[in-house]
Amino acid sequence: MTYEIGDLPFQTLLPRVALAEDQLARLDEIVRRSPVGEGFAERGHFLDAAGSMWNSGELLHVEDLVFHDAHMDIRSPTHELVIGHGILRARRRMAGAAPGWAVSEAGISALTGAERVTQSKAPGVADERGGEGADEPPDEDDDPLSRELAHIDAVLERSRRVLNGVATPAVASEKPSLVVGGLVIRDAEWHEKERLSQWQSVRKHVADLPPVLSAALLFDAWEIIQPLQRQHWLGGQLVATCLRAQGKVVSHLPALNVGLKAVPRERRRSHDRTKRLLAFLDAMCLAAEAGMKEIARLDQSRQLMERKLRGRRSTSSLPAAIELFLSRPMVSAAMVAKAANVTPRGALNLIAELGVREMTGRGSYRAWGIL
Repeated sequence: MTYEIGDLPFQTLLPRVALAEDQLARLDEIVRRSPVGEGFAERGHFLDAAGSMWNSGELLHVEDLVFHDAHMDIRSPTHELVIGHGILRARRRMAGAAPGWAVSEAGISALTGAERVTQSKAPGVADERGGEGADEPPDEDDDPLSRELAHIDAVLERSRRVLNGVATPAVASEKPSLVVGGLVIRDAEWHEKERLSQWQSVRKHVADLPPVLSAALLFDAWEIIQPLQRQHWLGGQLVATCLRAQGKVVSHLPALNVGLKAVPRERRRSHDRTKRLLAFLDAMCLAAEAGMKEIARLDQSRQLMERKLRGRRSTSSLPAAIELFLSRPMVSAAMVAKAANVTPRGALNLIAELGVREMTGRGSYRAWGIL
């Protein structure tokens, strides 16, 4: 299915485009200057993953996602939770990589699990868990030892992928259709590569438009073309990466699904393209407004909690607990104990000293957070 841009109703779109540009620019500057910017960006990954599942018609509790990410599940992971955690990991990988890596051919192949196993890790890509230390681009004049080490890394990567059950591109391209009863799980005639190339051509065509309008068209094109059968959620994340690559939002990866969640489904799925574009522009405004309120609340909470540090020893565990609360929507006692390297009883004492709100109302598997 092709996507035709055609003539755009600029008189209708430009007022919303200007508002969205202004709101995103304000949020980007606030996050860049704020001392809680990193915590805000990390919390945004969780909220956007839950919002993405909501927009696709699935319910995912943020607390379950937080505990699953910390390997402290309170119940067996559900199908929705596994997908949501995949979105979370993908966002962290995009945020830790070079701005334009995710929308490149190598980036999309890596995010969809279809990259060539014989190639080394893409330049500028950080660890999936958001770790520091991006790979440096290869040097053409490497000595023989470096080439041998690179070859060994490629073999280890291929072995890891085989153990994880990830198929190579040659196998993936030959997958037959998978049908269970009357349900088609995988359509062999979907032609994902062709659909992705169509979306990439749209991205090149709208590159000269304002970043916000370009993002709206890219998101609409992804919804129409539907390049991927089982990872449709990747479209919203790639659009957010495009905003970062174009320099509109450089301090963090925007949580656009938080804004889309607040837009009625009738507007997002309208048959009129102009209404769909306006809905996405409004979603960006709502996401930016929610982000500015969130970071203001986090900054105020940080100031209140840091008052507890007055008169404390330099070896106090409170700073580690504060950083954890600022970077997670909610926190359990076990997570505090692990982050601060204290006993579970000591973690409960730290939580009591900080005065954070208990958010679950349960006798067991309790969680606390900043309201």
